[in-house]
Amino acid sequence: MSDSNILTLPKIIAVSKTFKMDKILPLIEHGHLHFGENKVQESVDKWSEIKNTKPEIKLHMIGKLQTNKVKFAVRLFDYIHSVDSSKLAEKIATEQQKIQRNIKIFIQVNLGNEEQKSGINKNEVNQLIEYCKKLNLNVIGFMCIPPFNEDPHIYFKGMRELKDTFKLNQLSMGMSSDYLKAIDFQSTYLRIGSNIFGART
Repeated sequence: MSDSNILTLPKIIAVSKTFKMDKILPLIEHGHLHFGENKVQESVDKWSEIKNTKPEIKLHMIGKLQTNKVKFAVRLFDYIHSVDSSKLAEKIATEQQKIQRNIKIFIQVNLGNEEQKSGINKNEVNQLIEYCKKLNLNVIGFMCIPPFNEDPHIYFKGMRELKDTFKLNQLSMGMSSDYLKAIDFQSTYLRIGSNIFGART
């Protein structure tokens, strides 16, 4: 079988936000590597020690990242999924250069144009990607959160088209409720929380 015919399975990010380490450790001990958090301070408190002892763990920042938290985030996280502005991109570039890190970056796209959600407008994607290139950021793909209570099909299709247009390799899309549909549209990172850890209190 040629390499082009080999199916690449998506990586599962176990979304561990709000869960304490005693709930996460069994998964770590089982060998799972990718975990997602959405608050910097919670992540620093929870993950700093275990990341030092298990450097193979990959931590994903999947929530909105404020610029005043970037200096802490770049020391801990291996992936940032929520870059949606030139200001944030510039801050990440500055802080990671100070400590010689090269974090993998997703551009978050707000395909539903929802005011309450983070993410850049589809029409501004090219401008932000070009700016990230000038900053030497390692942009690997796109991330989205489809509108709640809508069929995500059209949004996942739009994300795949963006990936192909900009010749990027990765898509961060699909959660507990819609990950199977995301796989149909070539998602490479699934953000699964409740299906792994149970309902959050």
